Amino acid sequence: MSDAETMVFGVAERYATALFDLASETGELEIVEADIARFETLRHESADLRHLMKSQVFSNEDQLRAISAVVEAAGIGVTLSNFIKLVATNNRLSVMSHMFRGFRQMHADRRGEVTAGIVSAIPLSDGQLADIKGALADISGKSVHVELGVDPSLIGGLVVKLGSRMIDTSLKTKLDALKIALKEVG
Repeated sequence: MSDAETMVFGVAERYATALFDLASETGELEIVEADIARFETLRHESADLRHLMKSQVFSNEDQLRAISAVVEAAGIGVTLSNFIKLVATNNRLSVMSHMFRGFRQMHADRRGEVTAGIVSAIPLSDGQLADIKGALADISGKSVHVELGVDPSLIGGLVVKLGSRMIDTSLKTKLDALKIALKEVG
C-alpha cells in the first residue's frame, strides 16, 4: 500500500471512529447506519453527486452548500447530516465512502457480525443466498451480513470475500487459468 493510500485510510478510520463513538454515545447507531445507507444509495444513483464528492474543481464553500442541500432534501438525520457537512468543510468528501465502510464495520463488530461481499454472474435467488449465508456463518462462526453485486463478465460461479479471505469460483477465472495453461503447453 502506498503512503497516500495509507494516509487516506488513516484519515477515513479516524472519521469513522469519531462518527461511531458519537452515534454510540447518543444511542443512534441504527439511525446513523440507516442514514448512511440512504446517502450511499443517493451517491450510487447520482453521477452528479459522485462528481461533486470526487472533484477538486469545486470550492469547499460550493461543496458544502451543495452537499447540505442534498442531505436536507434526502431527510438525513441531524447526526449524519452534521458529520457530512464537517467532512465537506474539511475537504474530505472524496474519502467519505471509506469512512462509511469503517463505520459499518465497527457496528458489525459490535453486533458480532461479519460482512461478506458476494459477486455473482446473475442475481441470486433467496434460497441460494440463504444457503451461502449459512455456509459462511458456519465458516466464520458469526452472523453474516451480505453485500451483493452482479457482474455478468464472471459468466457463472461466484466471487466471495469474507474478511481477508477471497474465494473465486467464477468461470471467467477458470477460463483465464485454462488459457494460461494452454499457452504454457503450446
